[in-house]
Amino acid sequence: MSKIYNVGIIGGGISGSVTALQLAQYGIDNILFEQGESLVNGPPFCHLHAGGNLYPDISIEQCKQLMRQSIEMARLFPQSIDERPTFISVPKSEKLDVNKIEEKLKLLANYYLELVGEDASNEVLGNPANYYKAYTHDDLVALAKQATVKQPKSHDEWMANAIKYIDYESLKMPVFLVQEYGWNLFRVAAQVQLALAKAKECELQTNTKVTDIKDVRDQNLDYNWEISTNDAVYKVKYLVNSSGYKTANVDAYIQLNSNRLIEYKATYISKWHSIPGLIPEMIFHGERGSTHGMAQLTPYNNDYYQIHGMTMDITLFDNGLIQSTEDVSPVEFDSTIKQKIAREWNQDEINERTEAAIRYAAQYVPSFKSATVGGPPLHGAQQIPGDDPSLRVGEVCFPCESYARSEIVKASSALTVAMQIIQKMQEEKIIPAFQSNAKQNALLDSISKTEIDKLASELASQRGYPGSLSQLLIDRK
Repeated sequence: MSKIYNVGIIGGGISGSVTALQLAQYGIDNILFEQGESLVNGPPFCHLHAGGNLYPDISIEQCKQLMRQSIEMARLFPQSIDERPTFISVPKSEKLDVNKIEEKLKLLANYYLELVGEDASNEVLGNPANYYKAYTHDDLVALAKQATVKQPKSHDEWMANAIKYIDYESLKMPVFLVQEYGWNLFRVAAQVQLALAKAKECELQTNTKVTDIKDVRDQNLDYNWEISTNDAVYKVKYLVNSSGYKTANVDAYIQLNSNRLIEYKATYISKWHSIPGLIPEMIFHGERGSTHGMAQLTPYNNDYYQIHGMTMDITLFDNGLIQSTEDVSPVEFDSTIKQKIAREWNQDEINERTEAAIRYAAQYVPSFKSATVGGPPLHGAQQIPGDDPSLRVGEVCFPCESYARSEIVKASSALTVAMQIIQKMQEEKIIPAFQSNAKQNALLDSISKTEIDKLASELASQRGYPGSLSQLLIDRK
């Protein structure tokens, strides 16, 4: 290939795709390599972490960072945001202090108010005064007697709908409703794919495996890297490694190693009977990796529910956490995990783990015990930079000139990473300096809801999931 690209991006997950979109937005030509047939098909996400309230052990600074990043992504991808709140609770069996949760919520509500004060368009989580609401036992007793509302609007209506199903006597008080919304993976994937297909400045190479990378920075050429695939060699000035859990494999092509954990996790799709009104996502906090890890019940359209159970027999796996270090070659998962990553789950294990997840959720939502297996698991492996598996905020590093390594842990960090890469490219004079507006992208804005609806449903079906998982509970215009 004689053409020289400004940027070559390896990996079309959420980070690589958003980086390609931002580059194209500013007229910077790039080429994006994705091994699979569609984009944003990595570890699943379903929750907009606008405050980090699913992670009570992380610092307030990490919580604020997750909120800011989540707001930025919600502004970019409004058609993927499901505007339903999240129920946050702590079972009486847990050591976690609910008062500390409320202290953090107060700080986050103030921070959200600050962000809206800086830019009114940041008000994507509703009115800052309504960021969260706490409920006492007496409140719940009263709300349980109220009529169910098919399409709840207020916190009290959402809570009245939910509390009829929850064994709240097993929970510490208060419990909370928080404006952390749903985030639909399939709708993000559809919007990204449609936008990049229209982008003149991005050459999209799906079904394309990178087989080698050659460093030619010392050869005084007009480019710095040669990226080989089975069919061609591509010349690029700047290389972005956004290959997720295979990050270390790309590093190895250019004789770099790094210290990181790689974790494989799965969540389970269930089908429940119809209920008369919408309910929020439900969180029952617990100790990660123990027999009483967090339970998370996420509602989708048409009575589908996604379940996390942060135990070793549900979402986590005994052999699902491995470590790459700076002084060894990239490590590999064992054959049982590799088989799952390749979407070759054994149906018996799907049934066993999904049924375990249903029983786990039914500890807190007793009538949910009647739910059944609703489809294959949503699953994937993700990198965690360093050696702390509890880390939830990762960004980007620049281990050598003309090379960026994306190290996101949460999908909401993708825009932050993209803008840091663009800034670094400007510093290295790969591209000229310019004023950027990260919070808008004309390519994304050009995609209609109808287009997103259609492709999101197709992507869900292609990946083996019910089409209902691509729809929002609360439809947007």
